[in-house]
Amino acid sequence: MQFFARKRFRDLSEQEILALAISSEEDDAQIYRGYSERLRADYPATAKMFDGMAEEEDEHRARLIEAHKRRFGETIPLIRREHVAGYYARRPVWLVENLGIERIREEAGMMERDAERFYLAAAKRSSDAATRKLLGDLAAAEAGHQYTAHQLSETHLDSDSRDTEEATAHRQFVLTWVQPGLAGLMDGSVSTLAPIFATAFATQDSWTTFLVGVAASVGAGISMGFTEAASDDGEISGRGSPMKRGIASGVMTTLGGLGHALPYLIPDFWTATVVAMIVVFFELWAIAWIQNRYMETPFFRAAFQVVLGGALVLAAGILIGSG
Repeated sequence: MQFFARKRFRDLSEQEILALAISSEEDDAQIYRGYSERLRADYPATAKMFDGMAEEEDEHRARLIEAHKRRFGETIPLIRREHVAGYYARRPVWLVENLGIERIREEAGMMERDAERFYLAAAKRSSDAATRKLLGDLAAAEAGHQYTAHQLSETHLDSDSRDTEEATAHRQFVLTWVQPGLAGLMDGSVSTLAPIFATAFATQDSWTTFLVGVAASVGAGISMGFTEAASDDGEISGRGSPMKRGIASGVMTTLGGLGHALPYLIPDFWTATVVAMIVVFFELWAIAWIQNRYMETPFFRAAFQVVLGGALVLAAGILIGSG
């Protein structure tokens, strides 16, 4: 019902079109300033770029307001994007600002391209010469924004600045996602070996082993997730959102345990056990690869540590279960 309550673009007057352009420019300037404030501490060069883009939006809005005053007077109708059916929408800032630096830059480019495409399409559908010219001018202005954005990027984001910001983004990704996820994967893969294989060799029953494995994996995931989220709010350490870290740790812990629990869905006990051991081997090597790839730990040292630790826990589980 809300969609049908909106006004169609072809029903807008020229004054309303101009008012819509003014409100859109104002909204985009606020979005760019929000990006700038969000990024200023860690990405100062990109923050300056968005400051410049916000100033460009302000300048265009001022020109549009002057045009409205000349043609229609001081009172500008209140009309915004959400009032017009089919008008391009902006994603909420809080959804975008939690993404990576490159994704925010891409979102800014899409904002300008969306506006340009809309005005070009609207100009083609208009039969009134004055309205067609107005829409064409707006499309040209949006294309100019894209050029300005490129110029600002070249000015504020030289190769050194971009390399520094990319290094900062990579470090933040490692701190927020990789480290908690790796800790969870190691805990889920290694700590659940003993209870799962102890149950397996004690009962030699696949279904019982599977249930114990799922319970141990899910329980460990919940515990690790809450522990990670509660241990550090990220304000001082700079490790990022505790919710993100908790999710990364909890999910990877659960997956690490489920990897060698799921084979026990195979009814034959010995077949399930062989498959589970093969899965364990790949889990441990995956942990070693992640340590080498993101933590810069020498691969063979990481493999030795992880494989040795996993083998000891596996052996302990088998011995306890067999006894």
